[in-house]
Amino acid sequence: MAWDYASARDADRAFFRLIGEERALDMLGAFTADRPSRMERMEAGRLIRKKVPRSAHGTWNPAKRLDPIGIIRRQNATRIQALIALRMERMAASPFAFLRGSAAVMAADLRRTPISQIEVMACGDMHIANCGLFASAERQLVFAINDFDEVYPGPWEWDVKRLAASAAVATLHVGGSAKQARADAFAAVESYARHMRRYAEMGSLEIWYDLIDEQKILAAAPPRLHPDIRAATDKARTRGHIRSLGKLTQEADGVRRLVEEPPALIRETHLADGTPITEMLDAVLTSYIGSLPPDRARLLSRYRLVDIARKVVGVGSVGTSCWVILMEGMDAGDPLILQVKEARPSVLAAHVRKPIPVSNEGRRVVMGQRLIQGSPDVFLGYGSVAGRQVSGDFFLRQLADMKGGFSFDEGERDWAGKLPKLVALCGWALALAHAKSGDPAMIAGYCGRSDALPDAIATFSMAYADQTTADHAALVAHVGA
Repeated sequence: MAWDYASARDADRAFFRLIGEERALDMLGAFTADRPSRMERMEAGRLIRKKVPRSAHGTWNPAKRLDPIGIIRRQNATRIQALIALRMERMAASPFAFLRGSAAVMAADLRRTPISQIEVMACGDMHIANCGLFASAERQLVFAINDFDEVYPGPWEWDVKRLAASAAVATLHVGGSAKQARADAFAAVESYARHMRRYAEMGSLEIWYDLIDEQKILAAAPPRLHPDIRAATDKARTRGHIRSLGKLTQEADGVRRLVEEPPALIRETHLADGTPITEMLDAVLTSYIGSLPPDRARLLSRYRLVDIARKVVGVGSVGTSCWVILMEGMDAGDPLILQVKEARPSVLAAHVRKPIPVSNEGRRVVMGQRLIQGSPDVFLGYGSVAGRQVSGDFFLRQLADMKGGFSFDEGERDWAGKLPKLVALCGWALALAHAKSGDPAMIAGYCGRSDALPDAIATFSMAYADQTTADHAALVAHVGA
């Protein structure tokens, strides 16, 4: 492939192109404008309770909701048809799997619930399996949100409700009782509100630099969980690119290639319309290099492309285009594995009050991640391809670089006792993300110090867990029909 490394642009042009020159001029005046104090913003949050009481968040009314199977079928119609059966199989595995794969369904449902109209950069697909460990640019393990396909400006409550509902569904999935499920949903919201109060007292730069690192995780957990935490962090450290190289590739006659593992990893030469995949990815990579800062573009220029394979990822992303690219440095034994993933419009975009125009969905994902995650991959960037036969937006990052997630297998009752601490960490990670992109003082003022909000959203979560079980049953019936 002959993509152009020289297309990397300088940082100043990148900044003004990103935010728009007119907006940059407006910001100069904003820097000198008077702004409400922390106490005034907290009071503004409290006053919103008069219009939208915290107890209102406990309601769930399924009447007149959109047909969930219809939503899923409409998504399927625009995805790779050869993978639709696999998507349905994965979503039909359990109510928890259904919840993970049906962010579009819940987004449509959340539109009909009360909101305070305080906006943040919302994750859009906030559930407990979308939080985990990953390596910061400084090679430090941190706990944070790690999936941003659906990131979009929206109400903070939508993320909190999806997180709490996922805690309830996951607890039931691993064999916990309804009482435990409600307690875990409560724990997620209580942690979110408690940490948001702390962020409300911090300066913006202090919030920006905050990380949930290994020491903070250990300090927040009881000693009996420390062995599990250390085991998880040790395992994540082994998941660097070298380990991925050993799992995904093999060497023959001195040449390393990706190993096919159908249906998860398949080598293909052409797209469905006959376009060579190398031609399409060449255009994406050329576009991508322009999204990187010059220093990262220079680093990437030391690598050459060796092999490509199509990859199936996640539950909700099955059927979207995704490729793994194997690259090699100037010397043998210096690999780099990138993931090229298709970016489609966020599921939130159709449901927010004032949708914003998005020129490149890959850029939306990347900018959202950079804003709310804090320590994104050094190779995180975006690209696009536009042509008569093929067009689309993509985002790129390293594959499995010291990432550690959590799986919840049905019947693993040992998880039921540990979930409260895990969901509390997820609530903390979400609070940090919202504090970086929104107004923590106003959100904290609305949340308050009582149990009113956690109680209400825990009630909603149990009702939505029942709804998810019913929707899952409807999907199973649809797949079997």
